[in-house]
Order: sequence, then structure tokens, then C-alpha cells
Amino acid sequence: MTFPLLEGKVAIVTGAAMGMGEATAKLFAEAKAKVVIADFNEEKGRAVTDAINSSGGEAAFVKVDISKSEEVQKMIKFAVDTFGKLDVAVNNAALTPDDKPAAEFDEAYWNRLISVDLTGTALCMKYELQQMQKQGHGGSIINISSVSGFRPQPNNIAYVAAKHGVVGMTKVAAMENGPLNIRVNSVAPGAIDTPMLRGALEQFGLTEEAYAPQLSLLNRFGQPREIAQASLWLASDASSYVTGTTLHVDAGYTSR
Repeated sequence: MTFPLLEGKVAIVTGAAMGMGEATAKLFAEAKAKVVIADFNEEKGRAVTDAINSSGGEAAFVKVDISKSEEVQKMIKFAVDTFGKLDVAVNNAALTPDDKPAAEFDEAYWNRLISVDLTGTALCMKYELQQMQKQGHGGSIINISSVSGFRPQPNNIAYVAAKHGVVGMTKVAAMENGPLNIRVNSVAPGAIDTPMLRGALEQFGLTEEAYAPQLSLLNRFGQPREIAQASLWLASDASSYVTGTTLHVDAGYTSR
């Protein structure tokens, strides 16, 4: 059961066309938020929007490339024009991790990944903060980091750098905006059962049974909705005294 924790609130979820973003958008709608589905994939993003609206929720889709400032600004304007304000934002959009060692990393992919996962998240936060500051009634921003923001992974230099950066800039924004009652936190997922993870398992010939114990004290992969529940708590007034921190949803992976 989902309580109406976000009733009366307007939320943006980036990267909401699939995986953790989709699960978050749908859970927020269940919690009675009006949700802006923001994604570069228009077909899948509109499908998520239609699914929410057909099940009694309220959602609207906006196509966005978060690496471009002008598109991020249009996303914020769309949310306010459509639903009247902005209370919550989950900055989830990210690219697939890189797969080369540090001595051989692909410079073109480095630039693209950093432009989305780090710069794009920063741009989203910048304009979300401006809107919340202008409104003057606080808000909650959740940046999706990763266990890779705390424990380095081989062959992921760009992704690890970006996710470490997300944690750092979350803390800066929290320090600056606390007096305005704008809370800024991050969620660090572990191994979550998404199409991205399933594709990696297939690529390397691995099974969940064999691989999950290396990444989880619970010997299983997490589900996207379990990440969504963490974001829901941070988005809601239930976490009203929490800011500048990271909620680890990784089945103990970073505790070892």
C-alpha cells in the first residue's frame, strides 16, 4: 500500500521512461503527486505517462536532453506551466557506465557520460533550485548517485567520477539551501534489476544466482521499486529533518 505522502505536490522525475525512473514516477503518482515524466526517449516516456494517467494518476511528458541547459530550463517551465509549481525533483537520468580501464578510456564516451551524469544532474539541480527559491516554500531534490560514488569499480572511470561528483554537489546544494527549507539528498543504489543490469549479465555470461552474492548481503538484486521507495521517503515530509546525506540502498554492499 502507498500512502498519499505527496498529495498536493508536483514532482519531476528525469530518466523516467524505464528502470528506476519509471518505478519512481509510478510510485510518486500512487502517492498522489502530479508527475512530470522527463526523458529523451519519447516513445517510452509517453507510454509511462499514459500508464499513470490510465490508472488514475496525473502525469505529463516532456522530452529533454539534460546535458543541454536550454532544454533543462524548458523542462522546468513545462512543469510549472502544466501543474503550477515544483515541489520535488528526482534527478535520475544517466548513461550506461563505461567499460574501459583508466589507461584506455574512450575520450568521446567520457565527454558524453560526464555531460549527462554529472553536468546534466548539475543543470537540473541549478534550475530546480531557482524555481524552488522563487516559490519560497521549500522543496526536496533527490540526486541519484550509485555505490560507484563510494566504492570504485574497475573499467568504470567516467561513471565512478561522475557519481562521486553527484554526492559532492548534493552536499554543497544542501548547505546553501538549508535556510530556505530546500532539502537536497542523494540515493545510492546497489545492484538493481534493470534492463541495463540484465544486459551486462548477458554480455559477461553471468547469472543472478552466481553474481548477486558478490554485490549484496541479501544474495539478490534489488528491484527498481525499492529505489523508488527511498526517493519517496526523501521527497515526502516524513524526512523533513534530512538533508545533505546519501541513503544507501545497496543491501550492505558499501558496508563491507
